[in-house]
Amino acid sequence: MGALSERRSQTSQRISQLQTKLEVAAGITAGKACVYATGSYGRGEASTFSDLDLFIVSLVETKDGETQSVLRRLDEILLKAQLINATRQLDIKEFDGDGRWLVGYSVDHLTKTLGKPEDDALNTFTARLLLLLESHPLLEDSVYAEVMNDVIDAYWRDYNDHKDSFVPAFLTNDILRLWRTFCVNYEANTFSEPTTENAKRKSKNYKLKHSRLLTCFSALMYLLAVFEQKKTVHPSDVIEMTKLTPTGRIDRLLANKDLIQAHSHLQLLLDHYERFLETTNVSDAELREFFLDRNVSREYMKRANEFGKTVFDALISIGNENLLFRLILV
Repeated sequence: MGALSERRSQTSQRISQLQTKLEVAAGITAGKACVYATGSYGRGEASTFSDLDLFIVSLVETKDGETQSVLRRLDEILLKAQLINATRQLDIKEFDGDGRWLVGYSVDHLTKTLGKPEDDALNTFTARLLLLLESHPLLEDSVYAEVMNDVIDAYWRDYNDHKDSFVPAFLTNDILRLWRTFCVNYEANTFSEPTTENAKRKSKNYKLKHSRLLTCFSALMYLLAVFEQKKTVHPSDVIEMTKLTPTGRIDRLLANKDLIQAHSHLQLLLDHYERFLETTNVSDAELREFFLDRNVSREYMKRANEFGKTVFDALISIGNENLLFRLILV
């Protein structure tokens, strides 16, 4: 079994284990809210060293002329406690930032902040994009599907006027913005620092140039392939995309006989990514040790650059200089 197949199997088992510990949480969210995993669990490639990144999204209701979350605040607190207890019982790493990012949103938060200044400040931008690009429902699949549909509808608001030639420019721009935000956030934390901290920074850069890169650009490849074939992108095409992990999207593209010109690049992409998963199947401390060795560090960053080049080659092969491809570049 290769590293990717092993990670997929391990992720599925861990999610099943988590769900057995969340019976009380399932009662709290029933018909009201969903909880979805992102990060390595959402991508279907978690290891025993992975932490758990979760988002909580509630449906909304109108009372006394005001729109509010169906999931009440006290119930949200109880839900978070259940999620924390479950991770501790299964010896999953503590939530990042001491739970700072374990935040509840309403579906309105995700759809009505699109393009607005508060989108970044409220972290709804990240919650929305990761929902679309690398999420897996942990609780309340039906609510998750409803939230997903509402988010896609928000991006496809102009679709009815351009059904036969719809270019998903809005979503494409947000995907590119997410990737560039990842890069900017990394660069913002780059400065002279002790050797051990520098190794930590390099290990994060190595992951950024593999997992985060594939999360964003596998979606762009998928959209490019759909647009090239249909000269439009229907909301159902995006729903189908969201059901696939980033590596699953590459698998789907490899199965598309119309993309034979891109298959060699796509297969090389998976081969590179398999090697990345093998390298990172260690604790954060062990991975940082690798980057303390200058020669090893140089080799790993060379691999990361090769991965990026392969993503670029695949994009060119799939896009075929169509309109969506041009919008990605200019």
